[in-house]
Amino acid sequence: MFTRLLALFTLGVISPAADAEITLPARPPEAATGEEFAARLTPLDLAAREAAVIVEVKRGNVPGFWRRFVEVKIAGASFFGSPEYLCIGADDDFLLMPVTPATAQLLADFLGCVLPTRKMVDAIYRAAPLKLTPSPLPPSAAMTTVPVFAEHNAIVREQRMAALASHPPGTLVAGHKKDVVLTPQLATSPGKVAIYGWHRPDGVAIQPLYLGHTASWVDYSHGVRLVRREMTVNGAPTTVAAVLADAKLSTLLSDEGVITEPRYREVRAATLPTYPSEIFEELNFEPGVRVVLNSPAQLDPTKPVRLILYALPAGNTIEQTIGRQTKPGDDWHFDIQHIGAQTRWLRAHIAEANLVVAYLQSAERSFVLWRRAHPDHPQRSGEIVDALRRKFAQPKIVLTGHSAGGSFTFSYLDSLEHLPDDIERIAFLDSNYAYDAAKAHGAKLTSWLGASETHRLCVLAYQDYIALLDGKTFVSENGGTWGRSQAMLRDLTAKFPFARNDHAGLQRHVALGGRVEFLLKENPEKAILHTRQVELNGFIHAMLAGTARAGQGYEYLGTRAYTDWIGNE
Repeated sequence: MFTRLLALFTLGVISPAADAEITLPARPPEAATGEEFAARLTPLDLAAREAAVIVEVKRGNVPGFWRRFVEVKIAGASFFGSPEYLCIGADDDFLLMPVTPATAQLLADFLGCVLPTRKMVDAIYRAAPLKLTPSPLPPSAAMTTVPVFAEHNAIVREQRMAALASHPPGTLVAGHKKDVVLTPQLATSPGKVAIYGWHRPDGVAIQPLYLGHTASWVDYSHGVRLVRREMTVNGAPTTVAAVLADAKLSTLLSDEGVITEPRYREVRAATLPTYPSEIFEELNFEPGVRVVLNSPAQLDPTKPVRLILYALPAGNTIEQTIGRQTKPGDDWHFDIQHIGAQTRWLRAHIAEANLVVAYLQSAERSFVLWRRAHPDHPQRSGEIVDALRRKFAQPKIVLTGHSAGGSFTFSYLDSLEHLPDDIERIAFLDSNYAYDAAKAHGAKLTSWLGASETHRLCVLAYQDYIALLDGKTFVSENGGTWGRSQAMLRDLTAKFPFARNDHAGLQRHVALGGRVEFLLKENPEKAILHTRQVELNGFIHAMLAGTARAGQGYEYLGTRAYTDWIGNE
């Protein structure tokens, strides 16, 4: 009976209500069923278990009916929720999979979704044509283990099968799990999970809103219901985040008031610095890329997010790149870039956007070595950029980095035929060693620059081929950033006319009304100016070049403008 109904549903004989598809690869023919997946997960610890869940979802091992989200209407608003809680496996054999809020958030970001609020859970329950009766299991030490997950899954499956004739796969179903939810209380309860729901047939939830568990607590009763990021209010398109952040509209989706940041954040690593009104979130990507997101504690929902991807120089950690007030005995790397303080300066002087910096560090401590170790680096870099992009609603993206960090930007460039329009700025801070016209880098940059008047390119370099280290040169005339900048400049000049202005040994080459700027420092002293270009307001200038704010309140290669913004820890 199940197979026949499923076939009718798939062929369109049984039609779902208004819905919206999510984008995932087709389910691999050899993918594990729910029962097989449960057996595979049983011996794993929590971290390995959740890593396996992420892999299966990303490769498309979810039921076909789960991909078709169902419309839920509430007081003139309309959003789309998954018809079932997160599940792994086939249409006729799947495992309802409880996960931590961190994994739930990662999957939500990947799929362009958000988690629901308490009020949205209530709306989903009311809208669900199929309401299952809660079936709690006796509390025990085993309730967080996969065998108990599977035991409860079997109970729910039996309930579901009994209603299959009248409610085929893809029907919105509710009542059989507690939801992992969003609440403004998460802002003051870091490291916690918020759960709510498990409605009885009378519509009353067994589980009131509860934040007593740590974020690592996952038991059989938890379910992850995803909601598409896009929604409508009175027929006008908007997003769940925008509605929740609006003082008037938030009541449509929240009975707790405004939620300015509707997401779970990772707990900040103990090694990261602290600074008032900032939040750090740590992520890890394969193969071997650690990312730390630094953002204002409260994002202004009325302003766009400018997401700056800063790939680290060789040898530096993220903590060193962020920088801090140094004490006797501290590693000198903490005092050579101060991207954290320069970002704070920018936030104090730029009002039109929320500045978020993503620091990227490879396991090899060099993106040059990372590229050599991973021949598929273009694909990998593209996946990382896409994953970070999905964490925010339509962000404007800046690609930048220092030294070997420029190799990450070129890896991303190599992954694409054309740069997407949301790449707003590319800035090389003495980091364009990997520029190669044979790989169409110049052609891709000129095409991108010509595609929009909002696209900007900034290149900072110095005459490095004559610099001396222990009395010897260390880069060739063509291989250093001076040589690569000259090559890039020649290639762009073939497309755009440049004007040159020299002052105090600094060559300034400008095109497209300032949208393209090369600042090339001559070096008669044969000094090493590699990090000085960043330290002396280089990051600030790279973010403002080509705008009316360039040079206001700071001087490139002048004294530090950001001293008052340097953190203590």
